Amino acid sequence: MVTGLLTYLPYVLLMLTLAHFVYHMVFPPNLLSILAFMSLGIVAFRAIGLIVAAVVNSMQESAILTQVLYISMLFLSGATLPTSMFPAWLLKLTQFIPATYLVNGLQSLFLRQESLLHNGPAVGALAATVVLGSFIATKLFRWEKEEKLRPAAKLWVLAVLLPFFVLGAYQIHTGGNIVKARILDRELRRSRNTLIRNARIFIGDGTVIESGSVLVKNGKIDAIYGDSAPDAVNVNADIIEAAGKTLLPGLADVHVRLAAPGGVYAKAPSGAPSAGMERALQAYLFSGVTAVRSDGDPTDNTAALRTEFNDGEQLGAEVFVSSPLFTAAHGYGLSLPASVPPQYRKMMEAQLARVPRSGPEARRMVDELAPLHVDTVRAALDSGVAGALFERMDPLILRAIGEAARSHQLPLSVHVGDQRDLEAALDAGAAAVEMESFRDHVPGAMLARMAAERVAYQPALSTVAGAVAFQSGGDGALNSSLLQQAAPPGMIAQTRRLLSVRLGAADPPGASTSADLELAKANLQAAWKAGVRLVLGSGAGNPLVIHGPTAQREMELWVEAGIPPAVALQAATANAARLLHAADRVGYIRKGMQATFVIVAGNPLQDIQTIEQVSVVILKGERVNRSELFTKD
Repeated sequence: MVTGLLTYLPYVLLMLTLAHFVYHMVFPPNLLSILAFMSLGIVAFRAIGLIVAAVVNSMQESAILTQVLYISMLFLSGATLPTSMFPAWLLKLTQFIPATYLVNGLQSLFLRQESLLHNGPAVGALAATVVLGSFIATKLFRWEKEEKLRPAAKLWVLAVLLPFFVLGAYQIHTGGNIVKARILDRELRRSRNTLIRNARIFIGDGTVIESGSVLVKNGKIDAIYGDSAPDAVNVNADIIEAAGKTLLPGLADVHVRLAAPGGVYAKAPSGAPSAGMERALQAYLFSGVTAVRSDGDPTDNTAALRTEFNDGEQLGAEVFVSSPLFTAAHGYGLSLPASVPPQYRKMMEAQLARVPRSGPEARRMVDELAPLHVDTVRAALDSGVAGALFERMDPLILRAIGEAARSHQLPLSVHVGDQRDLEAALDAGAAAVEMESFRDHVPGAMLARMAAERVAYQPALSTVAGAVAFQSGGDGALNSSLLQQAAPPGMIAQTRRLLSVRLGAADPPGASTSADLELAKANLQAAWKAGVRLVLGSGAGNPLVIHGPTAQREMELWVEAGIPPAVALQAATANAARLLHAADRVGYIRKGMQATFVIVAGNPLQDIQTIEQVSVVILKGERVNRSELFTKD
């Protein structure tokens, strides 16, 4: 065992030195922890080797047993092949292999700069192997090879593996190590260096670099260059040639309902209830929409998806979670729970809504959201229209909600339907207002107040346009090539069949009309001219607003309304990031920011339609393999 340390530790130091000077690896700050962990691994595997040496009766037996043990560990631990390639059953099998814990521990120490304490199970298993291996090898030691061992004595080899059988069973039960392995593999992919050359760069705040390059290291923007970019060899980076293309921050849609498809499934997603929501997040990332805020979805499901996708266990758009909708007892947002059987209604209302009856109760309800770590508090003040009326929340209760939200440093977003609602939302300190169902022109004085108080305006033209098209049987919104690639198989065709059946059907009470769409466009243009901060949210999940390139469709409608493309792009990048309280890491292309980009062919600043020509998507430094996002389809 001492010989093993003296032999292999210099080899480890040599590899680290070569990695630093030849491949420019930065020496990790926890180098002592890495060397201590490596030493423990060396001694543990030498202990296993001691038992092999003790139980065999010939060199031939030794070679066979060694091959069985070490070759299996070499190929199944992740040291040779990434475990992300393994099927689920094989990934579970690897949890019983000692080398798996050595490889995962080293990845954690290198990629995350963790300490030995963060890898307690792996350290404990390796230490137990050292103790057991040394004890058993001592008991089995023979001076002469002629001293034959009974065949049953060879079962002592299994005893030294006992800690890993116990740990493997525990990991299969909890799944913690399997999840960690997936996340570490994702972090490894995100640590690669990439140089994007000769692109038109839209910074996010409206600034444009006509020809520049961006260097990405360890998932962040390391440098931005003008006309002259460094040689790829000098920066040890993969190259993405982007001449004639435009590099933008990843797009964001701050108003989506992941649980509602927006179209008709040809075949409903199989598996967990959240399977459709997972597929939606993959469709967004495929389309270059790298962040979404979930509004109106079951809170527990969405919070679980946020953990899976934001940590890297699954690959898809980053998730921001809104609170359940604060509304009145028979208010806006409760029509869906009212339509389900009574035995399920209460459970659904608990996930989707909060109905405070007083200011103190409203404050308590907001305080109770703390364990869910919601990103936005959302409320509704809309009383509807003739034929589709809702109970309106007391504005004093809304003020209490706003005060409680600010005490937790959370933005308040309010759905409003008319001038009276808008004024009450502003009085409550709303950070954003949603006005897709607004019923009249917004007065100039109110727009001036929104601009002065930096209140974001989210018009959701896609929701209105989709409702109008759905009622008229129009399917123009389904012709997008990008949408047809991103939507679930068969959904576009099945939705078209539904529209053909609906053609000529009577409109439901309160249905949107083309006049409503024109009014929404007019209000948006007036808000822009008044200097109101615009934020993009499509209302995806509503009829004909299918998850995928929703931000692109919304921007195209904005440009139809007279909004300059640069303003629309800023609403989907920098402004959205500010509303989500994430502008310190996303929404801009600046040094030190997260490397989350989309590259489109053409110039969307001149022709907004080119925003759908997605060429490359990079999420946190990882170049997304878009063709593999929908492997389950």
